[in-house]
Amino acid sequence: MAGESFNEYGKAEAIALLFEGSGFDHVEDPSFIPEAGSIIRTSSRIFLEGMDFDLTYFPLKHLGYKCVVAQTAGLYASMSHPRLLSVRLGLSSKLDFSHVRELWSGVLSASREHGYKAIDLDLVPSPNGLTVSVSATGEEYKLTAGRTAKARSKDLICVSGSLGAAYIGQQILEREKKNFEKTSDDSAQPDLEKYKMMIGSYLKPELSPSLVSRFEETGIYPSNGYVVSHGLSDALKRLVRDTALGAKVYADKIPFEGNSFSFGKELDIDPVSAAMNGGDDFRLLFTIPILEAEKFRREFQTFDIIGHLAQSDVGAVLVAPGGAELPVRAQGWHNED
Repeated sequence: MAGESFNEYGKAEAIALLFEGSGFDHVEDPSFIPEAGSIIRTSSRIFLEGMDFDLTYFPLKHLGYKCVVAQTAGLYASMSHPRLLSVRLGLSSKLDFSHVRELWSGVLSASREHGYKAIDLDLVPSPNGLTVSVSATGEEYKLTAGRTAKARSKDLICVSGSLGAAYIGQQILEREKKNFEKTSDDSAQPDLEKYKMMIGSYLKPELSPSLVSRFEETGIYPSNGYVVSHGLSDALKRLVRDTALGAKVYADKIPFEGNSFSFGKELDIDPVSAAMNGGDDFRLLFTIPILEAEKFRREFQTFDIIGHLAQSDVGAVLVAPGGAELPVRAQGWHNED
């Protein structure tokens, strides 16, 4: 694309062009004035090419959008309203300004959707592919924090949507990438139409921007909130750790996308295992006081109640349809702290 090369711009000019017409002013170290007594929350993460995404099949616009949604989810889990967003892009030589503009369009789209007030951006060179660092700052109102109840046994465990689809979608893309690499015809493109729901769950997860406001309006205040980003097992282990209680989740209550089981069979993936130990769903898990059960079911019909808190000696368990209680074990990264 003519006029879209980094060779023609310095860093300051490139950043100015990215903000041009965006609706946001570029301000280094942006700030805001919180309401009296509000709590400031932050959510940060680095996304690494080859580890968190593969540019062979990941559209840059979707990547920018997803990186913002991932950190916005962390704010929503703490009942906070988005305020500031700070983005750092580590760029390798294979990416030109037109690529950055495409990625940035996804960042802007998600930022507008979720009501961020200001965005900060920096561009730095990277020797090892694309790196996206996102830090989101939000505000939890004093009234919300003051009404959050302590988690108790029997409180409901709820999730904001289907689980496991993102992992299955990623595995479909990985399979098609391998098949593509085996062919000598570079023009051959896989037919992914029937998989679009699964692939969409991975490439472009979505959250309701009104979620925190809905909780505030209804007067329902979750006792704990988590982002399901590394599988349901990981979120449950954190819940048990933080509450010093047990947690029971029922396998037949976990929500799945409609074709999860047929596509799982095609890929030799158990959808329940994908939900428990997969990743990138970016759903929200909340615990809701049992006394709010009926009101919650009425007001939050897009959520699924999948289990409840229990006495501490229960631990974290998955209850099979036959009644067997299987200990939950989070897979993958082991953190010593």
